[in-house]
Amino acid sequence: MFQEQVIAESIDYLVGHYDEGPTLEFLANRAGYETTYFQKIFKEHVGISPKRLCQYMHMRQARVMLEEGQSTLDVAMKSGLSGQGRLHDLFVSCEGVTPGSIQNRGVGVKIAYGFYPSVLGNMMIGKTDKGVCWLGFITAENDNLPLEELHRRWPMAEIEHDDKAIRGEGDHIMRVWRGQGAKDGKLKLDLYGTNFQLQVWQALLKIPTGETVTYMDIAEQVCSRKASRAVGNAVGANPISLLIPCHRVIRATGIIDNYMWGSARKKLLLAMELEA
Repeated sequence: MFQEQVIAESIDYLVGHYDEGPTLEFLANRAGYETTYFQKIFKEHVGISPKRLCQYMHMRQARVMLEEGQSTLDVAMKSGLSGQGRLHDLFVSCEGVTPGSIQNRGVGVKIAYGFYPSVLGNMMIGKTDKGVCWLGFITAENDNLPLEELHRRWPMAEIEHDDKAIRGEGDHIMRVWRGQGAKDGKLKLDLYGTNFQLQVWQALLKIPTGETVTYMDIAEQVCSRKASRAVGNAVGANPISLLIPCHRVIRATGIIDNYMWGSARKKLLLAMELEA
């Protein structure tokens, strides 16, 4: 676990400082490792070097994808993909709950949450007895943001910190992100939302790894092009980041922003998925 934590903290640092161009020597010294060894373990865990990752985060790849002129989401919904490009909805099972549960916001619900170090940075995962109900990231601006948002979304739930309780879910989440799934079945998600929000989140699940779509693309699939603003609100209300890949939705101009965990984290996720 120690190396995983070091890599996760290094990733979190790059998210906050990639535009400053931190050197390999600086990152290694910060992590407490000799430079060559740090480069080795970083590549083993992440798949690419710190320098290459920063280069990807600077790329305007999302804009290039959009210029291909075809809706990625439309293609994804009409065709089956294999290998690393398989859709997340092959590996996860969503449970929409009743309007009564929405209104009560967690009455009688127990949520265990914990922190999981990963090659994407430190994630905070929350789960109920039905499945994963929350996934967020540590931010440089506010370390407590994911926990604050969890409490805001489930204000009447009994919430307890237990890193060990979410370890299995963390491992499963990373397998899903890599397009592998699990032999013992789909990862269960415990979701609540309006019918419209659930429709939007289901559409997000169909965006292939390494691709981006616009808010208008989602709106066309769910209802109408005119509903882009409503779709944006539903995307922003997504409680399970990464698995329901709201980071793959960008503005029609190619600008990468509007992400609860910061535009730099969004660029990191897209950069990592380009390499997958």
